[in-house]
Amino acid sequence: MSMRRQREQEPDEPDVAELAALADDSLAPERRAALEAHVEGSPALADLLAEQQRAVALTQSAAEEVEAPAGLRRRVEAQRSEPPARAPRRLVLAVALAAGVLAAVAVGLAVDSGSSGAGFQAALGPTDHAPGARGDATLTKTSSGWRIHLHATGLPRLAGGRFYEAWLRSRSGVLVPIGTFNDGRNVTLWAGVPPTSFPVLTVTREQADGDQASSGEKVLVGTVQQR
Repeated sequence: MSMRRQREQEPDEPDVAELAALADDSLAPERRAALEAHVEGSPALADLLAEQQRAVALTQSAAEEVEAPAGLRRRVEAQRSEPPARAPRRLVLAVALAAGVLAAVAVGLAVDSGSSGAGFQAALGPTDHAPGARGDATLTKTSSGWRIHLHATGLPRLAGGRFYEAWLRSRSGVLVPIGTFNDGRNVTLWAGVPPTSFPVLTVTREQADGDQASSGEKVLVGTVQQR
C-alpha cells in the first residue's frame, strides 16, 4: 500500500482553527470527540489548546472587569463568530485582543480611581473666631491617600510658633489631623482616612506648645460632599 494511501486512511490532523474553536466551545459536536482524542494523545496539541484556553479566559475575565470600548467589543465578537475559513490566525488574535481588553481595564481603573476622589469638595464657612474667613477644598483620591487642596481667604498669616491646622472629623466626633500651614491661599493637605467616613473638614488656630490635641479655636468649618 502506498504512503499516499496510508495518509488518506489516517484521521484528519487538527489545525489551530479547530483548537481555537474547541477552546471557546464553538466547535461542531460531531468533530469534538475526535479532536479531544487527538489532544489527549499529543502533548504538543495539549499545550496549544491550553494556551488558547488561557487566552479565552483572559479575554472573558477582563471584559467582566470593565466594559471595553465599543470598537474593541465589536472586534472581539467578530473574532468569536468568524467562519472557519478565516480562523487559522485565531490563536494570535485572541491573545492580542485579550491584551487590548486588559489595557482598557487599566485605563478604566485609572480614570475611575482619579475621578472618584476628584468628586469630593467642601465649602468652608466662617466661625466666631474668624468671621471674615471663607474657603473651599477639593479632595482627590490617590494611591498614597487623599490629597486635599485648600484655598482660604480672610485668614491672616500666622508665624512665630503659631499656625493653622486642618482636621477631618467623623460623625462620632473623632478628629484626624491632615496638615498644618501658615497662609491659607494655596495649601496642599493629606489625609489617610476617607471623607465618606470623616465628612467634616475644620481648620483651627494652633500654638507650638507640645500639645497635639486641637485647640478648639475653629476658624473654618464645612461638610465634605460628593459632587
